[in-house]
Amino acid sequence: MTVTSQSSQTEILRVSTGSNPTAVAGAVAGAIRHHGVAHVQVVGAGALNQAVKAVAIAQGYLGEDQVELVCVPHFADIEIDGEARTAIRLEVEDRQHRIPGSHLIG
Repeated sequence: MTVTSQSSQTEILRVSTGSNPTAVAGAVAGAIRHHGVAHVQVVGAGALNQAVKAVAIAQGYLGEDQVELVCVPHFADIEIDGEARTAIRLEVEDRQHRIPGSHLIG
């Protein structure tokens, strides 16, 4: 997993086939707790599999805080080594769109 800054508020979590879903889940849960959203980007079926497993694990981490995650997929045009590629970006957020606060940080 690689973390890339998207803006001052959010980061893109880049997940690969070799990413550890538990580690990615921790990053997703942390982003949800602190920013209310996690941006997960993948290229390829194996990477998407790892990302979806990570979102499921993150749901378990956040469930005790009464957070129910939703995942909205969309395509993103990116460049890798000078070559145009299409990535899938998953926008993961709390279904209730609560503003991050002390009740989610623990």
